[in-house]
Amino acid sequence: VQLQASGGGLVQAGGSLRLSCAASGHTFSNYYIGWFRQAPGKERDFVARISHGGGTTYYTDSVKGRFTISRDNANKMAYLQMNSLKPEDTAVYFCAAAPFHSTIPRDYAHWGQGTLVTVSS
Repeated sequence: VQLQASGGGLVQAGGSLRLSCAASGHTFSNYYIGWFRQAPGKERDFVARISHGGGTTYYTDSVKGRFTISRDNANKMAYLQMNSLKPEDTAVYFCAAAPFHSTIPRDYAHWGQGTLVTVSS
């Protein structure tokens, strides 16, 4: 599966953005989808993941209650709705696909190219 993330941009603190992850290939629904982020000079960190059918989601503590991950298997899309954004959310955001649930980047074999989110104070 090939992935392409989009939807990043510049937003003020407290604002919202919706990231999209478009997939190509015939096996999108076989994969867990995860969102990760990487701030300048830092490691790539787990943000959220969603199960094959969308029934199970999991978030890192810092985004719980603010971010929502979802997917549309019919259209091979995944999304990350980000509300109440904070300056510390500034990072390049990546979507990725894995055959099982994980929060570890190395478990994800397929990655999109990343989209930059900048939150100004």
